[in-house]
Amino acid sequence: MITTIAPALRDFLQKESAGGILLMVAAALAVVVANSPLAPLYRDWLALPVVAGIGGAVMDKPLLLWINDGLMAVFFFLVGLEVKREVLTGQLSSWRKASLPLIMAVGGMALPAIIFAAINWGDAQALRGGAIPAATDIAFALGVLALLGSRVPVALKALLLAVAVIDDIGAIAVIALFYTDSVASDMLIGAAITLGALIALNRARVADSWPYVVLSIVLWVFVLKSGVHATLAGVAAAMTVPLAARGQEPLVRMEHALHYYVAFLIIPLFGFANAGVSLAGISLSDLVAPLPLGIALGLLLGKQIGIFGFGWLAVKSGMTQLPEGLSWRQLHAMSLLAAIGFTMSLFIGNLAFADAALVNQVKLGVLSGSLVAAVAGYLLLKASLPEAVVTDEDAAGKKAPAHG
Repeated sequence: MITTIAPALRDFLQKESAGGILLMVAAALAVVVANSPLAPLYRDWLALPVVAGIGGAVMDKPLLLWINDGLMAVFFFLVGLEVKREVLTGQLSSWRKASLPLIMAVGGMALPAIIFAAINWGDAQALRGGAIPAATDIAFALGVLALLGSRVPVALKALLLAVAVIDDIGAIAVIALFYTDSVASDMLIGAAITLGALIALNRARVADSWPYVVLSIVLWVFVLKSGVHATLAGVAAAMTVPLAARGQEPLVRMEHALHYYVAFLIIPLFGFANAGVSLAGISLSDLVAPLPLGIALGLLLGKQIGIFGFGWLAVKSGMTQLPEGLSWRQLHAMSLLAAIGFTMSLFIGNLAFADAALVNQVKLGVLSGSLVAAVAGYLLLKASLPEAVVTDEDAAGKKAPAHG
């Protein structure tokens, strides 16, 4: 029997919230290290050559690329599993459930890109980063929500999750369409054959995890060598994992098994490896340069206008409904938290630019925009929530005041 959505959603939110807090710590630590006497050691660590292979098939890449191309493929595999589950049984399984987050997510992707393009218009190189502010970091956003505890409505968390999942689908499409320069046809044919084998496993209702894992690794190697970004292999492989097979739930089982590694290792490691921006010599003029300004305002203004504005219009026009128990102030706060674009924004920034100076500008824009969004979203949501309720259990644990 298929696992009900409520326990799966609760499990997801608990892990992502804790992982988001760890991600915040990792990002802050990266900035501190990059601006300390340890900075040369940090750079050398990222450039450390790592070699892997069998026989004559050898891959030699610096550690940073193994993190961004290898470990992040596991992250995208998990994203693919989550997307498939949400479409089949979750928040995106019907128009009634999916309409509001879909409309909000479309606005939240389009408006940031438009603002970024307006600020960087005329600079063809900078325009390659148009998708950077369109991304939402669900782990970071849920980490901020975790600071407010149980006062945050579950419906708000579920809506934020649904918007972020659709956002991820958009980011995957952008990576596939715009960040592939050349393709090696023989490797692509090998990838297609491997994907066909994975689909055959699905059709045969194979429930064991290991055949999918082995073929997914083979698919990743073929896609990496083909010129298409290797993380897309993770999404493609995840789509072949069956939700139910022979009385088991392979998709749910693999999703739960991977969450701990992704939330507590891969994403914090990615954050630590990519957030280390040097602030030496940074001035106000650097922050308001077109590239970082376009990213920061794309996140802060684009996400607010796109997510909240499109959602408001959709509800007022009768296209969809506001979830029961949620207020417009809470939805506005959610749109700000969705403007935290950390992980996916940095990931797309690394794909868009090879120049280290431009990547540094991307980091400035992402970090500044995401930080302001996190603080503003937290304060606005805190002000819109009811006071914490003291339960009987809490009250029983408190000592009565002494009487003189």
